[in-house]
Amino acid sequence: MEILTNKETMKTFVATKFGSPDHLKLVNVEKPIPRDDEVLIKVHASTVTIGDTILLNLKFPFWLLLQIFGVKRKKYPGHEFAGIIEAVGKDVALFKKGDQVFGTTSGLDVGANAEYVCLPEKRSKGVLVLKPSNMSFEKAAAVPIGGMTALHILRKGNIQPGQKVLVYGASGSVGSFGVQIAKALGAEVTGVCSTTNLEMVSNLGADEVIDYTQENFTKNDELYDVIFDAVIKTSAKACENSLTKNGKFLSARSSTNETNEKLEFLKELIESGKLTSVIDRSYPLDKVPEAYHYVSKGHKIGNVVIKIQD
Repeated sequence: MEILTNKETMKTFVATKFGSPDHLKLVNVEKPIPRDDEVLIKVHASTVTIGDTILLNLKFPFWLLLQIFGVKRKKYPGHEFAGIIEAVGKDVALFKKGDQVFGTTSGLDVGANAEYVCLPEKRSKGVLVLKPSNMSFEKAAAVPIGGMTALHILRKGNIQPGQKVLVYGASGSVGSFGVQIAKALGAEVTGVCSTTNLEMVSNLGADEVIDYTQENFTKNDELYDVIFDAVIKTSAKACENSLTKNGKFLSARSSTNETNEKLEFLKELIESGKLTSVIDRSYPLDKVPEAYHYVSKGHKIGNVVIKIQD
């Protein structure tokens, strides 16, 4: 890609080919200018999610299929971000220059693994909300997708105070948020994870933690009102004998959606001290391909963050 020199530029990554993170190249492109209904955000932190790696690895024929359903291939990768609004279009009413915000680039053809991003203040897909006042940019950037996914699915369980909820895959991004959200809703929470993550899941508020390498929770005779499979590695059939009579099995396989209401709800939990994000590793912007390789292995704990501004 041509390096621009006659206008303001920014650093970002582009995929020169379909497939491997090895095809991601750091380039200079023209810094975006907000339209009348858009805000320009200086991105301080972004993330690499499992979803990002899946989309990056899709081959061209699959992208043609996804476009039928309105999924756009991003010029630059990355869905989650946190940053500061640097400029606003003349029709923007909800935000002002200097606001600290977090959200997603869902539904747009640009991503957030970049120094700047322009977003409409209102979208049918994707979200933009003021950042929690008590959370760093790095931790805030890791909240939207995993947090909203866990919240959306757990709401289907209609969790009541005192009910027993089990989160399978409690150390991942969705699972770690799931443990905390269920706890905030008043549930007695059991987290299932590997040996190395037992302490971390307990520190998130789980009342009990099960090491799946040592114990199969479906064989321990305990009954749960809700079982949430946050990593798509079990099934309703496998869990049916571990549910109460009216118990519900929930899975991250379910479709979800992003709304400002959900992110505002998560922000309130964060500011009340009931929710935080787990950061596995942080990478500088120029190490984005390494971050994608690491996430692709499927062993991350919580979230992987791209730190873009000091």
